Amino acid sequence: MLPGLGNSGPEHWQGYFEKSAANFKRIEQSDWDTPACKDWVENTDNAISGLDPKTVVLIGHSLGCIAIANWAKTSKIRIKGALLVAPSDVEAPRYTFDTVGFESVPLDRIGFKTIVVASTNDEWISIERAAFFAENWGSEFINIGEAGHINAASGFGEWKEGLELLKSFK
Repeated sequence: MLPGLGNSGPEHWQGYFEKSAANFKRIEQSDWDTPACKDWVENTDNAISGLDPKTVVLIGHSLGCIAIANWAKTSKIRIKGALLVAPSDVEAPRYTFDTVGFESVPLDRIGFKTIVVASTNDEWISIERAAFFAENWGSEFINIGEAGHINAASGFGEWKEGLELLKSFK
């Protein structure tokens, strides 16, 4: 799992995923608050090295989705898939966080199955931009309606529907 900026707390759905089964692992970052894309991509490579790529499904939230898109652009590893939840639009004027290498969103087709889940009232991305990213990445697109940033603050703790989505990667 690749959380977004600031990491995901224990009440976030990624925390619940981790508690639900031993095969959920968080990809740790050295800097959650002022991240460098290069570091996040390298950490992703390191986290999956030694694993059978046909068994790996990356689960990104927010900036973690953009890290996965950057990783997919440069990696030769083809994994089973990625669930990309509430990707952040790092190109939007209101996105003013101190990040390095996250200035643009890769629009290259991702060479493995991906699902983008987005909300109609996410403060960090419009539904149109999320659909645009999904189209370019070759992702299945799921609009879950008014769900904010699909995080703990918008009521997404346990998020059983998210766990159900993961079953489509079998």
